[in-house]
Amino acid sequence: MYNNNLAYNTYTQNNIGVESPEKLIQMMYEGVLRFNMQAKKAITDGDIERRTYWINRSSAILAELVYILDYNHGEVANYLNGLYQHQLHLLLQANINNSSEELDEVSRVLKGLLEAWRETTHVAE
Repeated sequence: MYNNNLAYNTYTQNNIGVESPEKLIQMMYEGVLRFNMQAKKAITDGDIERRTYWINRSSAILAELVYILDYNHGEVANYLNGLYQHQLHLLLQANINNSSEELDEVSRVLKGLLEAWRETTHVAE
């Protein structure tokens, strides 16, 4: 089972100068993208141990994103919960099937979320 604050603790320990929760979310999205890229390389290299390691890192971040959702701000949290849960399922399938197709789908979704997040936080500044 995931430590509820694993991703948050990892990022805050490694990035003491994080200025805002908005920046933290951006870093979490970027982390999933980086870890998926590493998992994909491990699949290409036939390295099951590394594949599992990187997919587990991506999964931990998505689990943390689910955990920190604020349901006091309307339906967006419900939508994101479903989206994040689906991405977790795809990561599980990628690991079970040794497949980069599911990783690519997760990365496409996270790239879209990252772009939208950057636009939203840029407008709010």
